[in-house]
Amino acid sequence: MKKAAATRLMILEKAFELIYIKSYQTTSVDEIIATTKVTKGAFYYHFKTKDEMGLAILHEILKPALANSFIQPLQLQANPVVAIYDLMHGLLMENEFLKVEYGCPAANFTHEMTPWNADFRKVLDEITREWETAMATALENGKEKGFIRKDVNSKQVTLFVMSGYWGIRNFGKLENSKSIYLPYLQELKNYLHSLS
Repeated sequence: MKKAAATRLMILEKAFELIYIKSYQTTSVDEIIATTKVTKGAFYYHFKTKDEMGLAILHEILKPALANSFIQPLQLQANPVVAIYDLMHGLLMENEFLKVEYGCPAANFTHEMTPWNADFRKVLDEITREWETAMATALENGKEKGFIRKDVNSKQVTLFVMSGYWGIRNFGKLENSKSIYLPYLQELKNYLHSLS
């Protein structure tokens, strides 16, 4: 990787870490510059505005993370009941990057930016739709393989499961404890088994 590309990626990664902890709107360009130890000129060489950098974070940090952590697990397991439960358990209880006290980065960006910025809304909608499509496809494949009842509405199940995930992440932020995730995971397991 060339030096300019490495610098750009480092800015995005460090800025994302700050934003995940503090929120997008309260993180200033000056804080990002101080954390990354790049000059103001170097920052503005790579990004004309803070919002351009924010959109780059969504495209280059969050989208690949979503593919690796949220979508691939749904594609690797034939039984969607197992795949969805294991995915949620992994994201909530085992994932080292996703901190209980800071919630879900995509949900945080969605809450904070979509009312004010159409570009953020568009990218966040794409990210959400990719996850939604992957989960609904896993459920449809599960119906074909006999893991899921034929009468199950895959889109409705997907919306229900995703909404539960975003909601329980907020409870986690309030409690600052993963123990709040345990009743959700138990009820999720019961619900998913009812689809068989």
